[in-house]
Amino acid sequence: MMLGGLPARACTLAAPGVTQRITIGTTGRTMLIHVPVGFDSSRPAPLVLLFHGSLGSGEKILAQSGLAATADRHGFILAAPDGGIVAKPGYVWNIPGVPTVSGRLPTADDADDVGFIDAAIDWLAAQRCVDPARVYATGYSGGGRMTSLLGCIRSERFAAIAPVVGLRAGNPLASDPQRPDPATCRPSRPMPVMAFAGSADTTNPIAGGGSSYWQYPMRTAEARWAAIDQCRKPLVTRSLSATVYEDVYGGCRAHGEVIGRVTIGAGHVWVADNEAMWAFFARYRR
Repeated sequence: MMLGGLPARACTLAAPGVTQRITIGTTGRTMLIHVPVGFDSSRPAPLVLLFHGSLGSGEKILAQSGLAATADRHGFILAAPDGGIVAKPGYVWNIPGVPTVSGRLPTADDADDVGFIDAAIDWLAAQRCVDPARVYATGYSGGGRMTSLLGCIRSERFAAIAPVVGLRAGNPLASDPQRPDPATCRPSRPMPVMAFAGSADTTNPIAGGGSSYWQYPMRTAEARWAAIDQCRKPLVTRSLSATVYEDVYGGCRAHGEVIGRVTIGAGHVWVADNEAMWAFFARYRR
């Protein structure tokens, strides 16, 4: 392949099938990156960013989610960073305006996680490793809230998002963290959303309540995303099995959908169907 008359630079990340901790450009921060089996270093791949839950780490969520095997089957690069705030036994995300699980409000002295994710996408694209039009985000619990935030304030970066037990619809800086307001989510472009949750989750209950950063029901978040995406079809609930159902808004701008998939009886765990998640992501590009 030629670029401007010169051979295009090939991606030089880890060998295919390998997960490696890589320093991101000049940020001074690292993330775990899994390069899929069969990766062609001359062709930029889709990128899925995977965000761990509060007090977790990139290493733990890679093991917990099983998404590396999905990446190998479908050929996307999987990146699992650590949150910028140390909170033993792991890390938490700096979601501006929202207290961490310890109750501490992030300050200007804390690492800028949104800025780090911006820099990571730019650096991976500059290395010709990832296709910037096919960047997606998912995350568990606090990582689901981080995913939701990025959908709200970085819609120009992501083609679709899929929070797991953590779907929100709000920009914390534009609302009272003690009374989160989904109406504050105003992305600059449509954002396809597929969320996963368990009906027996008592940490982030689908009916609302719980911690101050949670409060409103999952269906309120779904409805807000449907309004953002100007979905023309009303909410339809469909049964996929005896234990799984979906809330679906269709007919959205940019051929998108807003989907909330709930596993009956499941708690606060990684409940995502990874194959369904990737099939959803693969339909979209910026």
